[in-house]
Amino acid sequence: MEHDLAKEPATEAAPTGRGRSRTTKAFWRRIREPLAQSRFVKNAIASLFAQFVRLVRLTNRVAEGSARFSSSAYAEFEPGIIALWHGQHLLTPAYYPKRKPLVAMVSRSADAELNALMLGKFGIEAVRGSGGRENARHLDKGGAKALIALKKSLAAGKNVAMIADIPHGTPRDAGLGIVLLARLSGRPLLPVAITTSRRKVLEKSWDKTTINLPFGRSSIVIGAPIFVPTGADEAEMERKRQEITVALNAATAEAYRLVDGPR
Repeated sequence: MEHDLAKEPATEAAPTGRGRSRTTKAFWRRIREPLAQSRFVKNAIASLFAQFVRLVRLTNRVAEGSARFSSSAYAEFEPGIIALWHGQHLLTPAYYPKRKPLVAMVSRSADAELNALMLGKFGIEAVRGSGGRENARHLDKGGAKALIALKKSLAAGKNVAMIADIPHGTPRDAGLGIVLLARLSGRPLLPVAITTSRRKVLEKSWDKTTINLPFGRSSIVIGAPIFVPTGADEAEMERKRQEITVALNAATAEAYRLVDGPR
C-alpha cells in the first residue's frame, strides 16, 4: 500500500541552538525594561553590592603607612571635599567612618542610580548631578543645583565626596566642577585614593574601573589639602585644576605602592 504523506501527523521540529539563542534574547528583551524599572530589583542589587564591598573591607588588612579618615590630623580640614577618581572610588563607603556625616555627588545616569542606592546602605546621602564640565561657567542646570546642594552640606558641617574627572572624558584628569565647589565653599579639596592588593581592572572601560577583591591588603592615602581662593580667576582655577589632578594621581600611585610594594 502506498504511504499517504498527507495523512501523516505533523511533528514540531526541535529548536536548534541558534533558535534557542534567539528565543532567550527575545525573552530577555521583554523582561529587561521591567526589571530595570523595578525598585525592588534595584534595591536587591544595591544590597548585594554593599555586602560585597563590606566583605572586601573586612578581609583586607590595612597596609602600614595608610591614612585613616578618623584621624585627628584631618579634623582641622573638616568639613572638606573628598576628591576621587572615576572607577577608583567604589570602596569609599566601607572605609568612611559611620559616625561622620557624608554627602556624595552621584551622576544622573541610570547606572549611577544603583550607586546612589548602595551609598544609602552605608548611611551616605547622595546628591544627583554632574559637576565635571570642561568649563565651570557651562554647568548645566542639574549640575549647578547639585553643587549648590553640596555647598549647603559643607556649610552644615558635613563632608562631601565628589568624583574629580569628567564622565567619559579624559580619565584621571580633573574637571573644573570640583574646583568650583572649593572656590564657592571655601573648603579644602582632599585627594583620596583607596585600593587593594587583589583587584581586577576592567581594561575596556573608559576609566579603567577597578573591582577590588577580598583576602589581601588595602591602603588609603589622603593627600595634602588644596584650597581654592574665593576670588580665583580663570587662570587660577586652571592652576588648581592641574594641582588636584597631580595630587590625586600621586595619591593613587602611593596607594598602589603600599599594597604592591615598589615597582
